[in-house]
Amino acid sequence: MRKNIKITAAAAATAALALGLSACGTDSDPAAKGETGAKADTSKALVVAASPTPHADILNFVKKNLADEAGLKLEVKEFTDYVLPNTATENGQVDANFFQHKPYLDDFNKKNKTHIVPVVDVHLEPLGLYSKKVKDIKDIKAGQTIAVPNDTTNEGRALQLLAENGLITVKDGVGTNAKLSDITDKKGLEFKEIEAATVPRALGDVDAAVINGNYAIEADLEPGQDSLALEKAEGNPYANFLAVKEGNEEDPRVQKLAKLLNSDEVKKYIEDTYKGSIVPAFGQPAKS
Repeated sequence: MRKNIKITAAAAATAALALGLSACGTDSDPAAKGETGAKADTSKALVVAASPTPHADILNFVKKNLADEAGLKLEVKEFTDYVLPNTATENGQVDANFFQHKPYLDDFNKKNKTHIVPVVDVHLEPLGLYSKKVKDIKDIKAGQTIAVPNDTTNEGRALQLLAENGLITVKDGVGTNAKLSDITDKKGLEFKEIEAATVPRALGDVDAAVINGNYAIEADLEPGQDSLALEKAEGNPYANFLAVKEGNEEDPRVQKLAKLLNSDEVKKYIEDTYKGSIVPAFGQPAKS
C-alpha cells in the first residue's frame, strides 16, 4: 500500500494553481470551460482529499480493512484547511473529498462557482466550547474573549451554540446562519474570528473558543469530557459526507467507497474510536 500523501496548504495551492492555469489553455477541455461530468479513468486508484482527523482516519480504516475485498484502489491525500479539498476536486486534482457538511458546501459552491455535490453522509462532528482558563461555562463573564471560526456556516453554528447556552442573544430566526452582526446582546463579551483549523492553537490566547470536532480531537481534546458546552447530535443537519464534482456520482469507484463508508464495520470503528465525540450519520444518501 502506498503511504498517505500529506499536502500542506502552500503546496496544494501551488499545485491547484498550476492545474487551473493548464486547464484554461484549451477550450476543448471540459475542465477549462467549467463543465461537469467529465469521465474518470475507473482503472486508476480513487484519490480522496480529506481532513486528517477523523476523515482520513476513517478512510485509512477502509483502505486497510475493506477496500481490497471490495476491489477498490484507494489513495488518501490529507489537507489541513477547508478550501483546497473542494478546489482540488473541482479541478480534477483529486477524485473526491471527505471533510465538510452541506451548509458549508452550499456556501462554498455559491461563492466560488464550483460544482461539488454530496454522495453519502458518514458522520457528525459536534462543535464544542472549550477553555483553558475557566472550568465551567458559568465562569465566562463580561470582558472576556471568545474565539469562533471565521467561515460563514461554522461561525453561525458557533454563535447558535453560545446563544443556546445563554452567553449571547441573537436575532430571532437567524439560527445557524447567524453572524456577529446578528448578536443583539453580547453580554459584555468580545469575539475573535479565526480560521477554523487554527482555533485550537489560539485557545491559550483567549478565554474560550468554539472548536470543530475534528480539530478538537487533533488538539488532543476530548469533546465529550473537555468541552464546556457541546452541540447536540440529535437532529443536527451538519453531517459530514463524501463529495465529488457533479457528474461523477456514479463512478463505480465512488459507489464502492460510498457503500464501504456506510458499512457496519465503519459504524463500529467510529463508535469504538471516538466514543460519542463523533457519531455515525448513516441511514440515507446525503441530500443534494
